[in-house]
Order: sequence, then C-alpha cells, then structure tokens
Amino acid sequence: MRIADYEKIVGGDIIHELMLISKKLKRKKIQCINSTKTGGGVAEILSRLIPLLNDLEIDARWDTIRATPDYFNVTKAFHNALHGRKIEITQGMFEKFLSTGKSILKNTEIYGDIVFVHDPQPIILIDKKSKGNKWIWRCHVDVSNPYMEVWEFLRRFIEKYDMSIFSSPKFARELEIAQFLVAPSIDPFSEKNRELTRTEIDGVLKKYGIEKNKPIISQISRFDYLKDPIGVIEAYRLVKKYIDCQLILAGNRAADDPETDMVLNEIMEKKGDDPNIHVLLIEPERNDFDVNAIQRASSVIIQKSIREGFALTITEALWKARPVVASAVGGIPLQINHRYSGLLCHTVGGAALWIRELLNNPEYARRLGRNGKEHIRRNFLSTRHLRDYMLLFLYLYNPEDIIYL
Repeated sequence: MRIADYEKIVGGDIIHELMLISKKLKRKKIQCINSTKTGGGVAEILSRLIPLLNDLEIDARWDTIRATPDYFNVTKAFHNALHGRKIEITQGMFEKFLSTGKSILKNTEIYGDIVFVHDPQPIILIDKKSKGNKWIWRCHVDVSNPYMEVWEFLRRFIEKYDMSIFSSPKFARELEIAQFLVAPSIDPFSEKNRELTRTEIDGVLKKYGIEKNKPIISQISRFDYLKDPIGVIEAYRLVKKYIDCQLILAGNRAADDPETDMVLNEIMEKKGDDPNIHVLLIEPERNDFDVNAIQRASSVIIQKSIREGFALTITEALWKARPVVASAVGGIPLQINHRYSGLLCHTVGGAALWIRELLNNPEYARRLGRNGKEHIRRNFLSTRHLRDYMLLFLYLYNPEDIIYL
C-alpha cells in the first residue's frame, strides 16, 4: 500500500500533514531493531510502518538480533517478570543476558541516525551508542508493577537512551530520561485487517472444521499463560450450559517465545474430548488471512488476559465491528469504553455473563461493534502512529520546533 491509499479511510488533511512532516526527515536514516520478524504485535506493527515510512521517502530499515534459544528463554522470563508474574529469576539469567549481549553487540551493525530499539531483548545495543546518533527505547509491555530486580537491571541500560516510549501512562515508571506516550496501531489494509468476502470466510471455517451456523466465541492470541486460555475455556463452559456454541483458541508461534508448547499441552488437557473447542496453531504463512476470517466469523471475541501490553488483538477485533468481551487490564480500557465500544470483565464468571448477554441480544452486539470500529478509525490506525513517531524523530533534533496539536 501507498500512503495515498489511506485517504479514503482517514481523510485528505491527515495524509497532507504526514507528507509535510516527512519532508523534514528525508536526510535521516531510521534503524528499527527488535527480536523477531514473525509473531507478536511488534513485528506486525513494524512490517506495516516501515514500508509507509519508505513511501514517504524516509530511509527506514528494520533489523533483528541473532541469539540462541537459551537467551530467549531468559528474555521470556524477564517479560513475565516485568508484567508482575511470580517467576524465579536467577543470577545465572542475568549472566546469560550479559554474555549473550556481548555477541549481540558484536554481530549487530548500527548505521542509523536514529536507532529505534524495541523491548528488552535488544536493549543492550545502547552500549554501541556514539555521538553521531540518537537512540530511542520503545517499551511494548506494562511495567507498572514489575519484579523490581529485573526492572532495576534493565533500567541501567534504559537510562542511557535519549528517550523512551510507552503505550499508556499506566505502563510507565519514573526514569531519568524523557518519556513519551504512543499507542500502537493496526493497518486497515493488511492481510489481517482487510475486508474479506463471505466465500473467503466460509472457506477458512471449512478448513478447520468449524460450523458456520453455530455461535463462535474466539480468542486469538499467543499461546501464553498471561492470556489465560484456561480461563477462556472455563468461561465458554459456563456459557455452554445455556447456549449451544463453540470456542476457537487460535494463535501462531512467535520465534522468541519458548513457552508455546507448554501452554498448548495444558490447553489440550483442559479441552479434553469436547469437539466444540477448536485449538488452532496457525502456520505463519497463513496466519494473517486465517485470523482475519476467524475474527470476522466470530459472534463474540474474547480477550481474557491476566496482564497485557496494549492488546492489538482488541484493536483488530474492534476494527472488524465485532462485539468484544475483555479483561480490564493493560491497554484494553484505552480501547474499550464499557458498554459503549465493548464490555470489560474481571473474572471468569463476569466474562461468561457478558458473552451470554451478547449472544442473546444481537442488536446490542452490533451496536457495540459499530461504536468500536469508529473508535479505532479515529485513534488507532497506522496513519496516527506514523504521525506520532515522525514528530518524536524530529523532537530528538529540534525540540523547539515541535508544536503539539
């Protein structure tokens, strides 16, 4: 897609503004670095924003770090600890992070005028900072209540950056460097979010053996303990006592997440022999299209997370005008105004209650879906995200020239 294609969704004034801002960045090289190009919200966002920056004639590139599975085991433990999950963090984990970090430093070329590092996995790269470039650390997780030993360990790297970016004011912690708030986004033209025909949707349901004439409850997320898939099954079973429905738990395998198989095993044990629970590990090459179809086919989309970052799965569901029931955690309340653009829950019983209400009241479900889609159009599409990032890039060099609108 080209930036001009978005005019029909967001309007000409926004596109014109993006073009004006981009002119001031055409001599700057932007280097984005994260841990993987497949799986997870960070990879999805970068895969859409980098081409749009290039279309605006900004030299933006995307690199990933190389590390062993043992290193990603450590960073996954750090991820869970930053979210406040009780997990054992050993001295050996810190040592592994630092020893692998030496290899990451050696094998990662830094060439950007602005080096844009995402999340803890590549955070050590700040030790390659020179006087000639500016560095940004982008945190996509909620660190409001972390395991403090991990936070303090990472903080010594974070505070070497020129600025930090968080997705919500609730996610951040006090730092010695400047902090900015930028919500994530989705691309309405991506394979995961574009409009689909009824034939395309029905084809995906047939492929996975899902009945199209029985209400579908779905949760589409990484297979991760923090997404509480077991709680989703429990909520479904409470609903099933009153309404004949089916449940889809779908996700893909992120290259930097070693817990997938453990979580899947627990899900399959909880599922038992229930033929109306569909557990789908979608292959990467089919993930976006199949997820799009499943979301559009769903009667209700649930996201019963225990902790969350911004939760782009909510953004995607709302963009498709689907009624959503979700936990009131992380960035979800920024997207769902309770009883206006979706329904918020706090327990398994609460989730089941709201799902039943939506299945029993289709007109109410449609109204929530329409309101949710408009909220996303106004606030959480790629064009708004581009504007925020480009203004921050300019701020690094000319803070006095930036006027906040």
